[in-house]
Amino acid sequence: MYHPLIAQAALAVSFLAAASGPRNLVLSNDDGWATAQIRAQFDALVDAGYEVILSAPAVNQSGKGSRSKTPTTLDEPCEFDTCPVGSPAEGFNASNPRLNYVNGYPADAARYGIQTLSRQLFDGSGPDFLVSGPNIGLNVGISTQFSGTVGAAAEASKLGIPAIAFSGASGSQVSYTTLSTSPDAPSTLAAHTYAALTVRFLSTLFNSTASPFLPPGVILNVNYPSSERCPDPASYRWVLARNLWNPFATDVQVCEGSARLPHEAEVVRSEDGCFASVAVISAETKTDVGRATQAAVVESLRGLPLSCMD
Repeated sequence: MYHPLIAQAALAVSFLAAASGPRNLVLSNDDGWATAQIRAQFDALVDAGYEVILSAPAVNQSGKGSRSKTPTTLDEPCEFDTCPVGSPAEGFNASNPRLNYVNGYPADAARYGIQTLSRQLFDGSGPDFLVSGPNIGLNVGISTQFSGTVGAAAEASKLGIPAIAFSGASGSQVSYTTLSTSPDAPSTLAAHTYAALTVRFLSTLFNSTASPFLPPGVILNVNYPSSERCPDPASYRWVLARNLWNPFATDVQVCEGSARLPHEAEVVRSEDGCFASVAVISAETKTDVGRATQAAVVESLRGLPLSCMD
């Protein structure tokens, strides 16, 4: 019987293999530092051989986009009571100082991970890359403008750190403790499936001969379909997509005979396969970039490979 935990380990060994390239990663999100989804992603990246710092909001900050505020002492507990009222504006897990919260917005947490934590925990150097998510719920189309997951990735890119936002259709806002207490729950299975896919995607990108991996000021917005419908990471196919449908745009040609890429929502909601959408967007506008920039990213992702939906 298939189980995502086994697939996760297999994908990590198969696709990373201690490759050269980015090693120091900051992991962030907008759902909060103690959700099952981000902790499963943290564990998967560590198991794959990366050095990882988790820097995420103390409580759920979904929908905050790129907003920023000065982090403050907590006047409510961290989510799932993982820290008490009165805790400092920034804090960490006593048993693992690489698990950190920030009582601010996703962009603030990403910035703190890049500018402060990475210098403390990566021997004085900054991170090589920021991973945001996987978010609990899709971020497609206009929702990227309000997504804190996308906002965290955009903040990193503006600070000169390449970044990708990952989101998945499945999962729920539950504590990381459910990963062990409810190993067969849908939220746990979704967390492990998406974590395995993210490791696969990153290792492919990092093993690319393209330089840089992503053009400056550009982030990727990756969305996974329902893990209930598509539980096996090996069955997923990656489709380059547009964030916003534009009948007048001319996109890079990935599939023969098509001058325009499909829309993200069309990809992940397709019932014809297990398709994950990959949109190339500007960190400033959070909308589609031009054909030449799309083409540069296609070169970086040749190892996946990118697929067509037919």
